[in-house]
Amino acid sequence: MTDDSAEVIRQSFRRQAKACEDLGSPFTARLCTMAAERLTAKTPVGATILEWPGNPDGTGDALALRLAGTLHALVRSGQAPALAAVYPPHAVDDDTLWAAIEVAMRRDEAFMLERLKSAPQTNEVRRSSALLPGFLTIAALTGKPLVLSEVGASAGLNLQWDRYSYRLGEVSWGKTSAVNLAPRWEGPPPPQAAIEVAERAGCDLNPLDPSSEDDRQRLFSYIWADQQDRLDRTAAALAMAAESGLRVEKADAIDWLRHRLATPRRDMTHVIYHTIAWQYLPPALKAEGEALIAEAGTRATDDAPLARLQLEADGKPEGAAMLLTLWPIGETREIGRADFHGRWVKWAGWEGSSG
Repeated sequence: MTDDSAEVIRQSFRRQAKACEDLGSPFTARLCTMAAERLTAKTPVGATILEWPGNPDGTGDALALRLAGTLHALVRSGQAPALAAVYPPHAVDDDTLWAAIEVAMRRDEAFMLERLKSAPQTNEVRRSSALLPGFLTIAALTGKPLVLSEVGASAGLNLQWDRYSYRLGEVSWGKTSAVNLAPRWEGPPPPQAAIEVAERAGCDLNPLDPSSEDDRQRLFSYIWADQQDRLDRTAAALAMAAESGLRVEKADAIDWLRHRLATPRRDMTHVIYHTIAWQYLPPALKAEGEALIAEAGTRATDDAPLARLQLEADGKPEGAAMLLTLWPIGETREIGRADFHGRWVKWAGWEGSSG
């Protein structure tokens, strides 16, 4: 390990701290800042982090969030009561918190080293607040039942978006639900349209089973420890998914898309969608996926339209871009922007959007 390479790691932790602060998690921001300043290579866990061979950033290996998720998993498991005693809702000073973390890095070394190998896996339910107006737009423009294909679906919580209730500005949508989503809304109201979901499917390289206690706990561990509302909302959505028997297929995104796009669906609109997932595909696979979807778009007709709905980072400072592509016209428009965790939506719509 060189000082320069370790500093690259530390800077990635500082950037993640800023992102966590912006996304309303002062505790996780504090944790990332402390790790940037205090982590040493004196323990195998510290050495593993500071000698990380890949891209440590949030758009790469998300190393800071791997550490945060690993520590939170220890807290939630009950196997590290001393660490739990310094985690939210408890409030302690920095020295006390870091001392408990250092104890965990030694005492729970094997668990932490194994868990750090896993990429963070979240299934942020509030991203459905950005998806719904997109689906309403697709339904209004095509007037057909929807076939849903979600890439990077994790536990499938945003695959059941139509089972939640919403308040989008002055517009209410959905039936009574255990999950109620009310983002801060800016812009005109979303379009009014009847939505029928004819079929839904999702894929993930490591799908999580909503009915599995181990999988549920894995998902909870990557939710930031001081955001109880997210934990509660995710628990409610997981219970709904488990009750419905919803399952996500274990598959490579490109192979799965190739299979899903091979079958024409007459009198239905096939919607490929993903939220903060496409960015994690390796560049070659991403390019292959883009080409695959575009080629399927050339085969779309007015009787069998194809749509692609995305909520993904685009390098701009304010949230993520909400992009909608419709075929057979083959046009892509930015229909709005949304917070990465769905706390707010700035809606433009298809007519008021930029192409």
